[in-house]
Formats: sequence, C-alpha cells, structure tokens
Amino acid sequence: MSVKALFFLLLAPFAVSAQGFAGLGSSVEGFDIPQPGYRFDFPADHGPHPSFRIEWWYLTANLTGEDGREYGIQWTLFRSALRPFDQPGWQSPQLWMGHAGLTTPDTHFFAERLARGGIGQAGVTAAPFEAWIDEWHMRGDTIDALSLRANGDDFGYDLTLTADGPLVFHGDNGYSVKSAEGQASYYYSQPGYRVSGMLHLPDRKVTVSGEGWLDREWSSQPLAADQSGWDWFSLTFDSGDKLMAFRLRGGRGDYTSATWITPDGSSRSLPDGSVSFTPLQTSRVAARNVPTEWQVTLPAEDLDIRVEAQNAQAWMGTRFEYWEGPVTVSGSHAGRGYLEMTGY
Repeated sequence: MSVKALFFLLLAPFAVSAQGFAGLGSSVEGFDIPQPGYRFDFPADHGPHPSFRIEWWYLTANLTGEDGREYGIQWTLFRSALRPFDQPGWQSPQLWMGHAGLTTPDTHFFAERLARGGIGQAGVTAAPFEAWIDEWHMRGDTIDALSLRANGDDFGYDLTLTADGPLVFHGDNGYSVKSAEGQASYYYSQPGYRVSGMLHLPDRKVTVSGEGWLDREWSSQPLAADQSGWDWFSLTFDSGDKLMAFRLRGGRGDYTSATWITPDGSSRSLPDGSVSFTPLQTSRVAARNVPTEWQVTLPAEDLDIRVEAQNAQAWMGTRFEYWEGPVTVSGSHAGRGYLEMTGY
C-alpha cells in the first residue's frame, strides 16, 4: 500500500465525520486541550506538540516580480496525530501533510505531499528550526531568517525570509477562542517577513520580492461541531498597520475574532462581534460558488475596506479542498494580503 493510500485511510474518520471542516470539530479523548494562561517557551514552541491532535506551520507571501506582476505563494505543513503520544519509527502516530501554492494573475498552481512520522520523511525541529516534507523545507538557525522551498509538477519557488518585527500573539496572549462554546487553539504569528527570491513557472523564472506572514497554531478540537468552515484574512496596509481577522461559520451563528497590529509590532486583540464580513461578489470556482470580493469593517480602527481576490480561481484541490490566494485592499485603507476560505 502506498504512503498516500495509507494516509487517506487513516484520515478517513475525520473526513467523513461532518463535525466541523475536515473533522476539526470532532470530540477528542486523551489529547491535551488548550487552556488560558499558557506561557510560551521559545524556541521549543516553534517545534511540534505531539500531545495535541492538530498543528500547522502556515506561511503566505505577497510578491511583486521584476516583470511588474503580482504573485502569491503558500507553504504549509500540517501535523495530525492518531494518538496523544509519540513512538519511534513506523509506530509513530504522527501524520504529515504539506501544501504548496503559487498564484499568478491568471493561473493558480498547487501541490500536495503526504508522509508518515517517525521515519524522517517529514517533521519539525525547533532549534535550529526546520520544517520539512520530502524535499520541501522551511529552515534557518531561527525563524527570524529562513529559506523556503517547494515545487510541483509545473511550478516551484526558492525564497529567503527575514523577520522585520516581533511575534504577535492572538486572542488572550496566544489563547485564541474559536466558538461561543469555548473551543480554542494556541495561536501566534510572525507577520513581518521581508521576502525575496525566485519563482519557477512553466515558461520562465521570475525574481520577486515582497512580504510574508507565518501563522503557528495547535489544538485538539479547534472548532465547534456545527462550524462548517471559516474565512480568514491576513492583511498588510500601506500605512504599515496589519490585520488578522476571521469568521467561523456555524449553524448557531458566526464567531469572529481579530488582531490589529501597529507598524511597531504592538497588537490589540478584538473580541467576537468587533469585525464584520460581508460577501459582495461570488465566483464560480471548482463547481461551487465562492465569495471572492468582501467588505470588511472594523469600527474600532475606522476600517471599512473592500478585499478582492487577485485571481478568483485560486482553488486548492487537495485532499481537504479550500480556497487560498492573494488579495488586494481598497477603501479606508489600501494594501494587500491573503485570504483563506474553507467549507464551501
């Protein structure tokens, strides 16, 4: 049996549970649950947390090419545990999944990798930092200075990232609540990378530069059972301010959260109901209707913006499908960023 087939069979209970997107609302037994008041420990917390069921290292970047065109890339490594402890070799209950995307104004490329833990094919080390799956990697002496690589059949990228600001902790000092029932994760970001390097497209190579955003999150049950998906925005404005904001869609109503980040890296978390999201236009994507233009308002910061997809067809046709791509921002604030939408 191939590793891919084995991975699919092991994840099948989550895929068909219908409890939150990709089973993220399913109940868990034996795994650790995030609690308020956690004291982050670095560099250890840049590494994996095998006593929690779900974890990811998630990087997006908005880039401008030497050709004057706008591009976006995504690099993500997911860890999913079958049991709340680790074992060496083939007995490891850790499963790994990597996603890479590259979006141009008129094309979207994506690739997926699957791996078992315990055999060296994928993993994360905290110091020096390295996250890898097969030949894809994100590595450096620390997360402040990284090299990033991924490739698919018809695309690839080799980039360097240098942090230009502090880590940002979402929610209550990194304890990020996701529902009225209290589901939560530990969640922090490095939203201030300067990025440069090379994109490999089917017909050419393009030198690029821009800004990147890394999200780190782990939990065991981050969604309520009725929450079908989310709309997540990471936006960088021309003023130097930044915004992380999300809406979790549930049968009993939406749950929202936001973090406002100033140019010096200080931040303020905003509770449920502080930010509003209004879809303005949908596009036909992968045989479904997906909102690709939004109005986002945050009265506490006099924010009233229009967020538009640079390429409406930025669909990730991976094992758990979702939309992920670069966006432009206009209105009270101008800028660009990334949008992720699941459950459509």
